Amino acid sequence: MLSNQSRRDAGQRETGWQADPALAARAAAHAALGEPARLAIVEELVVSDRAPKELGERLQLPSNLLAHHLEVLEQAGLILRAPSAGDGRRKYVHLARRTAASLGVTSRSSVGEMLFLCTHNSARSQLAAALWAARTGCRARSAGTRPAARVHRGAVAAARRAGLSLAGASPAALGDVPPGVQVVTVCDLVHEELEVAPTWWHWSIPDPVTDGDAATFDAVVAELDERIAAVRGSTEQGGTR
Repeated sequence: MLSNQSRRDAGQRETGWQADPALAARAAAHAALGEPARLAIVEELVVSDRAPKELGERLQLPSNLLAHHLEVLEQAGLILRAPSAGDGRRKYVHLARRTAASLGVTSRSSVGEMLFLCTHNSARSQLAAALWAARTGCRARSAGTRPAARVHRGAVAAARRAGLSLAGASPAALGDVPPGVQVVTVCDLVHEELEVAPTWWHWSIPDPVTDGDAATFDAVVAELDERIAAVRGSTEQGGTR
């Protein structure tokens, strides 16, 4: 006996009805998220990029099963994998944020004060802290493991174009992390050289200083803004992790 779904599928074949590609892609993404472990992976990636090993440890998934779930999610257009800027042998799993947002995927995190870290505390972490404070109204600080002498002029200009100000900002060295502060590494090198706590987040963002042009800095601002919007959308659901 055919199930109701089988009858509907058969009816569609008989009438020649076919979904447009965008609708079919959304259906495939919804189907991929119908498995609890895959939904848990995507919810984790809303707030933080993770190496496969980190995902396996956090979600208690064996490596072979995790590899299968990541393959399904990648085929559904929900995740991307990219090599680390620090150790090219290491890869980070990123959420395809716009696709996930269109499906209403959120995390269960609750955040307030933030501490953003990168190597020199001259660009990415400074921009992230300024954006977080402006978008959320919550306090945000930044620091580096090897602070530069000054904030990069490209970051200052990019902040100005985004309606922010880095006037008076100066690179600071990483000291003790106060309790209750959510730490976010925005640099692969820092994430890999520090002994990170399980509660820390990682945003794998390219260093704009490498190219140094305005478009590269603006792209970093746009990505940070998109990530902050994703976290805000999750926390406004009222969940906690």
